Amino acid sequence: MSTTSTTSAPTEAASAGAASAGAAAPAGPPADAGHVVGDGTTARSRAAARWRRARFPLLVVAGLVLLGVLLSLPEPRTSPVPLAPDNVEENGARAVAEVLGDQGVDVTYARTTARAVAAAGPGTTLLVTSDVLLTDAQVDAVGGTGADLVLVTPGFSLPLLTDALETAYGISGAPTPREAACADPDAVAAGTVSAAGGVRATAASSDAVVCFPDADGAGAYATVTRPDGTRLTVLSDPSLLTNDAVLDEGNAALALRALGRQASLVWYVPSFDDLGVDPTGDDGVGGSPAELLPPAAGPLALQALLVVVVAALWRARRTGRLVTEPLPVVVRAAETVRGRGRLYRRGRSYGRAAAALRAGCAARCGARLGLPRAAPAPAVIDAVARATGRDRGVVEALLYGPPPRGDAALTRLATDLDHLESEVNHP
Repeated sequence: MSTTSTTSAPTEAASAGAASAGAAAPAGPPADAGHVVGDGTTARSRAAARWRRARFPLLVVAGLVLLGVLLSLPEPRTSPVPLAPDNVEENGARAVAEVLGDQGVDVTYARTTARAVAAAGPGTTLLVTSDVLLTDAQVDAVGGTGADLVLVTPGFSLPLLTDALETAYGISGAPTPREAACADPDAVAAGTVSAAGGVRATAASSDAVVCFPDADGAGAYATVTRPDGTRLTVLSDPSLLTNDAVLDEGNAALALRALGRQASLVWYVPSFDDLGVDPTGDDGVGGSPAELLPPAAGPLALQALLVVVVAALWRARRTGRLVTEPLPVVVRAAETVRGRGRLYRRGRSYGRAAAALRAGCAARCGARLGLPRAAPAPAVIDAVARATGRDRGVVEALLYGPPPRGDAALTRLATDLDHLESEVNHP
């Protein structure tokens, strides 16, 4: 007999044994992590296979949980917004805001006109760090709060708020030291500041005070009393408030005195998401787009996103219900067995072939000895050992031992199982 026919016989017999058994062999003894069972697997290898199948869903769930945790974390207490009171970078103004707070000034940070107008009022100071993003309606709303105004580098908004001052447009160079050169108490206390840019008093001005002038007479600091009795202060250079330049010359003294005149300070930094117009309000000034949504919009959006992700995973893995389909041709059982045996041999699946042989032998021996189909492995081993007169350990090694490691071992196992079954059938 040739080598090919000899080595393929056990694998073909394995498929025949599994088909004739009709059911898997009784379960073997409990296996620890290193114990090898009949199909060539261990508890460790089965656990690894289960982990490979489950790791993607687990990673998806872990990612969703991590996303939820990150979204639930509080917003950072610092920001990169220029001149913001919570910005600790060089272009921020955290130092001035912290000192004002230590001096008892209540600082309110606002990013929208609606919040700034709501927080400001008589007896407060309203700081506007820029007017680039504001509209005429927003400027009018800010000027009508009754609060003292402090404008930083104003542009078109200055003529709308007063006709006593005007911005000195021109090429702005690097900040240079400037003397107060005026009688304003805040400017005199500061002495000298380092600033660029400037503002001038107009011909119609009678009580405007311009301090820290440059060579052209444009001052870095100016004040005027508006017709409604509120004070309007102009700072021509934002570096007077920034963290990196506030300690230059008398910048800190001027900034603290200009912003700390009242017990409450509204620090307004305009933002891109400020709508400016509230379609439901009467004052024509509104908040950000997020403020137009109900409070539950955020959580509902997150829940909807989670439902979409779960539904996508569910639908992507759905296989549908089982259906029967008639075979186009009838294949004889012997051909199926041989084909399966050849597949086992080609894949060198010695463990699976041995498991099929052992399952069929154990099932047929158990049925021959009157054992139930669900009989445990110890009961099958004891019954077979009594029927054949063999040692219990030998029977256990044949039915539930480690898998063979090659064609020769598989052939020997098939022969031994055949002899064992013959002894059970013909004691």
